[in-house]
Amino acid sequence: MNPNQALWEKGDFTRIAESMRESGEALVQRLGIKQGLKVLDLGCGDGTTALPAAKLGAEVLGVDIARNLVEAGNKRANEHGLTNCTFQEGDASNLHQLPDRTFDLVVSIFGAMFAPNPLKVAKEKVRVTRPGGRIVMGNWIPNDPTLVAQILKISSSYTPPPPEGFISPMTWGVESQVIERFAGAGVPAERISFSRDTFTFNYPMAPSAFVEEFRKYYGPTMNAFEAAEKNGRAADLQQELEDLFNSQNKSGRKDSTSIPATFLLVTVAL
Repeated sequence: MNPNQALWEKGDFTRIAESMRESGEALVQRLGIKQGLKVLDLGCGDGTTALPAAKLGAEVLGVDIARNLVEAGNKRANEHGLTNCTFQEGDASNLHQLPDRTFDLVVSIFGAMFAPNPLKVAKEKVRVTRPGGRIVMGNWIPNDPTLVAQILKISSSYTPPPPEGFISPMTWGVESQVIERFAGAGVPAERISFSRDTFTFNYPMAPSAFVEEFRKYYGPTMNAFEAAEKNGRAADLQQELEDLFNSQNKSGRKDSTSIPATFLLVTVAL
């Protein structure tokens, strides 16, 4: 199996996505989506941004490499009565099933950044976007002090070194790298803009319980705990994550969790 597919099918990302719904909807509200806009949501998970876009009247296709998330997305769309929102399996670095110049807006919020070949991802996004359309990415930022960057940094310190040639998904959070990748797809730097934005994770229980969700259901953290257990360091990893979640909890209560995380918002105008 594709290692990236194995990573995201390993757990159940819907459990984490539940904590991201409010911020996903708020982000989509800022994208200027109108009735009939053709939207591709790439690395869509179970529809945290795809469903809100469809509710605004867009024709939305969600593509994800994880079959369990595609199934969950179609189920959610059906439950919401959204006949204008469908999900299918696909690889962000090879969208061979999608024709050129099809979409008015290609969105990928913490999705395509995890595909292993970023140059191919940039080319495929540009290929399927129509002239005059837009590409919008949300990417975590390397070494950022906020939640997800730190989860991934901590997790990587407990796992074996990646294979030779591995390109960290966090490099999508570096502006110069983004510019270089889209340049390889024929997009000049002046067509790319950047801003810092915030995604808030809201969970109705204590931070320590939220850590458990990541331990049981989030692929990168699951791998880190498996490696840590083999080395007798699982308790250390647990403590590091609990300290992180507790220190960043802004809910003002010990029995609920609200953690803002900074990300790089990328907009490409074609």
